[in-house]
Amino acid sequence: MDILIIIQSAASQGVVWALLAIGVFITFRILDIADLTAEGSFPLGGGIAAVMIANGQSPWLATVAGFLGGVLAGLCSGFLHTKLKIPALLAGIITMTGLYSVTSRVMGGPNIPLLGEKTMFSILQTAGLTKVNATLIIGLLVTLLVILLLFLFFRTEIGLAIRATGDNIEMSEANGINTDNMKIIGYMISNGCIALSGALIAQNNGFADLNSGVGTIVIGLASIIIAEVIFANKPLLFRLLSIVLGAVIYRFILAIVFEFNVQPADAKIASAIVLVICLSLPQLQGKIHLGQKKGAR
Repeated sequence: MDILIIIQSAASQGVVWALLAIGVFITFRILDIADLTAEGSFPLGGGIAAVMIANGQSPWLATVAGFLGGVLAGLCSGFLHTKLKIPALLAGIITMTGLYSVTSRVMGGPNIPLLGEKTMFSILQTAGLTKVNATLIIGLLVTLLVILLLFLFFRTEIGLAIRATGDNIEMSEANGINTDNMKIIGYMISNGCIALSGALIAQNNGFADLNSGVGTIVIGLASIIIAEVIFANKPLLFRLLSIVLGAVIYRFILAIVFEFNVQPADAKIASAIVLVICLSLPQLQGKIHLGQKKGAR
């Protein structure tokens, strides 16, 4: 087991999956909403990008189109939740279910191969870089650009209003903030980031798959939890950057697990066990601190 190769692979995959985790973070932590739209917007972004690339469009344009597809998906969930007063969890499930058919129509089949097609990553590979390094460079550049834009956005009047809506909705309404609109904008940005991740991962994998969104919400949550366990109570910019590290650590843990000859049929249960461990880290950390305090007494 070459640990250096595993670290490089985990880092390259983590920076791309971090966009998914950042999208989940916006609804889950900033807006305090449990949104399951991610499992529909992720394959939608990949499907849109793959269709456009397969039809000869620029991979950069295809990636932006995938992002916009996620924005529209977020708009649907936000509208269902805020205007039709459907609970957030049910609104996400409804949109996710509908997006399965939408993505199927967009793709025209269960999957689209991109072998031999020009992607954002193959451009750097033709310049002599390995696939891992190309993925790391493109993923890191795009992710850092998204983090910078989000940091600047959340310092604007609208951005601060979105954060205030998530912190205290009653107080926000009392101060004249249209909380419904703020939620919709948050939904759109969140699912845009998630679809962007889907578009990049489809290009990196060499195919787009209709069922690629299964379990994505939990992957995003695991990355967020790992980041918060390591870096608690930090400013927004640091939290966004720490999510990237959380995603890399999560991919590293998975890579280590799969090094122990895990059979393909057991891959899902192995991933589930890793997720349980990651999501239970805050509880374990709290018990350790509590035990240390009692020992000090």
